[in-house]
Amino acid sequence: AYGRIGPWGYIGVVPLLIALLAYDARAATATSLAAIIFTAIAGAAAHGALGNVHWGTAVLVGVPAMAGVALGVAAKERVSSLALTYGFAALMVVVAVRMLLS
Repeated sequence: AYGRIGPWGYIGVVPLLIALLAYDARAATATSLAAIIFTAIAGAAAHGALGNVHWGTAVLVGVPAMAGVALGVAAKERVSSLALTYGFAALMVVVAVRMLLS
């Protein structure tokens, strides 16, 4: 469902999981990312079948992204859930201000 509204749907899911379902920040983030996996696979398969995917570019973007995920998971284990929550909230404020100013 939140794939229909783009990446902002995913960003909105983390606070909702924390506020409404009492997930901690780690579980909320991991759950949201797990949902992204399924929608990304479906989208890539559909667009790939239509010939819309530049596979060389996808590999150039995807491989470093996978490395970033591994580094992010390792870093996340060293940061408390409270710090993750506040960091995410700060990021959302910065993004909101930038959107309002653009």
